[in-house]
Amino acid sequence: MYTDEDLDEAVQKGIFSTPSVLAFRAQFGHVPDEHSVDEENFRMVASFNDIFVVIACALLLYSSYYVLGEFNDTLSYLSAPLIAWGLSEFFVRKRKLALPAIVLMLAFVGGIYFLIQHVVASFSEKTYIVASACAALAAFVHYRRFKVPITVAAGAAASAGFVIALFIYYFPEMTDLLQAIILITGIATFILAMLWDTSDITRTTYRTDVAFWLHLLSAPMIVHPIFSYLGILQGNHSYASISMIILLYIVMSLFSIAIDRRAFMVSSLLYVIYALSNLFTLYGVVGYSLAATGMCIGSGLLLLSAFWQQTRRRVLMLLPTRCRQFLPSA
Repeated sequence: MYTDEDLDEAVQKGIFSTPSVLAFRAQFGHVPDEHSVDEENFRMVASFNDIFVVIACALLLYSSYYVLGEFNDTLSYLSAPLIAWGLSEFFVRKRKLALPAIVLMLAFVGGIYFLIQHVVASFSEKTYIVASACAALAAFVHYRRFKVPITVAAGAAASAGFVIALFIYYFPEMTDLLQAIILITGIATFILAMLWDTSDITRTTYRTDVAFWLHLLSAPMIVHPIFSYLGILQGNHSYASISMIILLYIVMSLFSIAIDRRAFMVSSLLYVIYALSNLFTLYGVVGYSLAATGMCIGSGLLLLSAFWQQTRRRVLMLLPTRCRQFLPSA
């Protein structure tokens, strides 16, 4: 089984010519019953071997942490990133297994974060600032070595954590602005996702996978602060606040359709289910408000999926030509 990255690498090595690969992709894209570009294909599990390797890696990481912890705490924290990097050299760099690549990347970046947090906590109060910065740097180094698409999103999350930790440390009396900082970092993540997206509007390289994970990260970072400002998370279930949430989700859905990213819509879905469920409760549908919510949203999403391309054409027609040139065609 080969991927788009394998074809690109074959072109770089002179095995295939660029025109022949482009012609192959064009022919492959017209084969009936194959997934189209705007179905957001991304590789997670190629075979059961991926799951088998993940289970084995998880057992090794878990056991190493606790066994070494009997001798030295710092050594136990250090084991996760070292083992994760070593396993990645074979299973990611050579075997190119998708699911193990994600798990091992999270183990490496997360291991670096907790290691630095453990070390710095003994002599400094800037624990979270330093740990987040080191995690972002670890994500950068990991991406340069292994090119795992989700690593960029992990680095963006660590960078956002660094900014938030920095703000809390230096402005502890201004915690009321914390949601605004989260919102700004969410918008910055969305802009970063669009930069990756516009660099590959044909969705044929690993760049589209990078953008996918960034969109998945940015949506809750944008929606959560707005929910907080409207008081939904604090129990304010008024008609006005819930209506604003539903309107916000409609706007986000239009954005998702325009940029051809279902991930941006789905990652904020739990918030909308919560709001709509409370709306049904306000109307007296108490016993089965969640079921009614699921029926409404599920039906809407299925209809949208069935008529995604037709809907995209109509939405794109409303946009200026200058904007459409940066978006995938319908």
